[in-house]
Amino acid sequence: MTLPRREFLCLAANAGIFALSGRASAGQARPRVVIVGAGYGGAACARYLKLWEPRVEITLIEPNPRFVSCPMSNTVIAGMNNLEDITFPYDNLKAVVDHFVADTVVAIDPGKRSIDTAGGKRFSYDRLVLAAGIELMFDPIKGYDMAARKVIKHAWKASPDQTGVLRRQLEAMPDGGVFVMAIPMAPYRCPPAPYERISLVANYLKKAKPRSKIIVLDGNQEIIAKKELFLAAWKKHYGYGTENSLIDYRPGNVAVAVDAAAMKVTSEFDDVKGDVINLVPPMRAAAITALVGARTGDNGNWCPVDYRSFESTEVPNVHILGDSILSNLSKAAALANNCGKLCAWALSEIFNDRLPDPAPVLTSTCYSAGSDHTAFHVATVFRYNPEDKGMEVQPGGGVSSEESALEFEYMRGWARNIWADTLGLPKDYRFTNKF
Repeated sequence: MTLPRREFLCLAANAGIFALSGRASAGQARPRVVIVGAGYGGAACARYLKLWEPRVEITLIEPNPRFVSCPMSNTVIAGMNNLEDITFPYDNLKAVVDHFVADTVVAIDPGKRSIDTAGGKRFSYDRLVLAAGIELMFDPIKGYDMAARKVIKHAWKASPDQTGVLRRQLEAMPDGGVFVMAIPMAPYRCPPAPYERISLVANYLKKAKPRSKIIVLDGNQEIIAKKELFLAAWKKHYGYGTENSLIDYRPGNVAVAVDAAAMKVTSEFDDVKGDVINLVPPMRAAAITALVGARTGDNGNWCPVDYRSFESTEVPNVHILGDSILSNLSKAAALANNCGKLCAWALSEIFNDRLPDPAPVLTSTCYSAGSDHTAFHVATVFRYNPEDKGMEVQPGGGVSSEESALEFEYMRGWARNIWADTLGLPKDYRFTNKF
């Protein structure tokens, strides 16, 4: 016997196959979706949800006045670009959504499906999308208090106060000075980014301050992303493995304390002094995910989700995007962007009484620069496996065999394309980034 579609959907929902309870209630003309965070995940979700289901009323909440890209921010630290080159307006995104709110969320009531902002506004929702990225955890590092943070920068959230200041500190560092970078244990946002930063800072020092040195305290036991490619680049460009190496790489060195007055980082094995210190603290899912009760995985650090829609497995009608997810998916811009699209498609299906794709596919391409003119990439394809409810790597991905100038050009094109796609930049938008 063949069941009518609506009867099947009801049975499926009751059986826990997928809950459609977040759709607009009877008599409500427009489903309401509130998206918190206009980064790679939230902005893409807003744009594509409005494209695929125009009747949805979208409220997008973002405290920052402009979009500053973390991808390519290492080129700013290395003096290859200016901060303005990776900073973009939200104008085109504002034109797409129904309400763009420059504010910060301070409270969420998942029972009443409402949120409150610092500015005193309250918004109700049928579905809530949290795309607020990561929270930096300073407390595990002794001495990394508010006073120390004025001097010791992480630059893991691109901004004038972080990226811009770290660049100026490098410029002011004397020739023969020491740049210290401390990398947290995984997982953290963008696994290859610390090693790219080391590469590009080395590139800058090689040209501008050739008697200087980089000391790397890596909390991980080895380079955790594109290892062979980074090592090859360091050997080729910066003398790694020789007595004249610009880079002193020390794996298995977790930073446990910092002394900003003495400009010293303490690891489990070393006390290291530097003229400039770039200390990246450990991370967890954005604080707002804990506010709603979604941050329960991995000792309360990350958010488990249903990959078919990125709905939280802990809180119904709340979807989590990007870096906050508990997953084998890399915490990277390309995946956040693709997660945003997948979530948008799932919501458009849910609001039309249909089940989302039972086996969605995600892709990710990540470029890293080894110097100011060479780069390499890794590409990965994931598909949802209903048996273990996880995302499994599929054939079709791959990694560069070696760095090249051509891939450097690809990297620049990738950056411009993902910026345009995420923010809805027009075809004639004039990019200023040189690299």
